[in-house]
Amino acid sequence: MSKKAFVLSLPFTPLQFLSLLLILLLSACSGQQKQTSELDTVTDDYGRTVVIPSQPKRVVSLSPAVTEIMFALGADNLLVGRTDFCVYPDEALNIPSIGGISNLNIESILALNPDLVISGSMVGKKVTDQMDAMGTPMVCVIEKPKFEALYDNILAIGHLVGKEAKAARLVENLKIEINLLAHFDSMQVQNTGSRPTTPSCYYVVGFGAGGNFTAGGNTFINDIIRMAGGRNIAEGIDGWSYSLEALMKEDPDYIIVRREDSAAFCGMKPYNRLSAVKNGHVIGIVSGTLDLQVPRNIDAVIYLRSRFGKTTIPPPPLPESGE
Repeated sequence: MSKKAFVLSLPFTPLQFLSLLLILLLSACSGQQKQTSELDTVTDDYGRTVVIPSQPKRVVSLSPAVTEIMFALGADNLLVGRTDFCVYPDEALNIPSIGGISNLNIESILALNPDLVISGSMVGKKVTDQMDAMGTPMVCVIEKPKFEALYDNILAIGHLVGKEAKAARLVENLKIEINLLAHFDSMQVQNTGSRPTTPSCYYVVGFGAGGNFTAGGNTFINDIIRMAGGRNIAEGIDGWSYSLEALMKEDPDYIIVRREDSAAFCGMKPYNRLSAVKNGHVIGIVSGTLDLQVPRNIDAVIYLRSRFGKTTIPPPPLPESGE
């Protein structure tokens, strides 16, 4: 029997085969590039490098400020969890809560199957380490001392949730409002030749037997009072503790206090001897507008200006986003 060479019959020529191989290699590289582009690497406010999805679908917020900013950016549809303190806007109450902040339940967070967790100033390193160990991306966006840092936080959260364009527009909107208020004060100086009066103020964080606490000069709250045209009598301190003796001695023109604490403060000795209490100059302010670093800070500036008798403007509507 004669031996015949075995020849593999291919449906294409060697040149066609090489072309097909090249196409397959390019497709594989493209697929790898697409998979890589679905991830993003960020550095949070604690200096941690975190790999996150570039377009998260399930976000848990551990901060009232983060929750409020996400709603302002139209990213609330991504929220699958919040804390008991995330209560603004009202629609936030429809989102399942994982409980408090100081006693975070890690299991409750993980049960929501988030692909991103965003926390704030109240969440410590222990929790971040636990989340890292569980393999769930967690980014910390904390409140910062200066008012202008609000803009940075909005932009940072906008980047995290894929709303960069709307975050930029919101920041621009807030800057326009602040600049208009400063312009009104400048015009008053030009028209009258005198500067607006600067009433002295004290912001009540805590009071009573537990001690007296306020916002010192190294806080965004101090900046808000200044932008509203007031002078914080505690601007010379760092931190939050303030002596009762100093408060009674300074006897500020205005007391600023959370609305729900106003009656208790005014009715308690010795605070009821303060001139502001006697003269009806106790300003009850809506919670969250002054004590959180959020877009509603502009509402606090405008409201305080109105109580100080200064020129105010209505907040312009937020432009509609095409996102």
